[in-house]
Amino acid sequence: MQTVIDQPVQISDASFETQVLQSDTPVIVDFWAPWCVHCRVIAPILAKLAQRYAGEIVVAKINTDEDVQYASRLGVRGLPTMVVFQHGQEVDRWIGAMSEAAFEQRVQRLLGR
Repeated sequence: MQTVIDQPVQISDASFETQVLQSDTPVIVDFWAPWCVHCRVIAPILAKLAQRYAGEIVVAKINTDEDVQYASRLGVRGLPTMVVFQHGQEVDRWIGAMSEAAFEQRVQRLLGR
């Protein structure tokens, strides 16, 4: 039985493979940093999405000040950048702050609705 995650989960380079690449559920990885104003602006929106779509998606957050390996490997150049993974593969990339409605629309598309 898989645990339903209804809030953003903090991940690291060390846990990226197991929590993102091996996930059976689509994962939206938020590459962020504490100094990034736009990252702080979208954090509550991502938390709402994690709660609203619990069991259908996972929202993961990785602090690029502490963990740089995957940000570098994936070519993350600006913050915030959300990279969407499904079955271990990148399927979408969202760059910059967006409205809640824009995030909602992208999640709906990800879920095929």
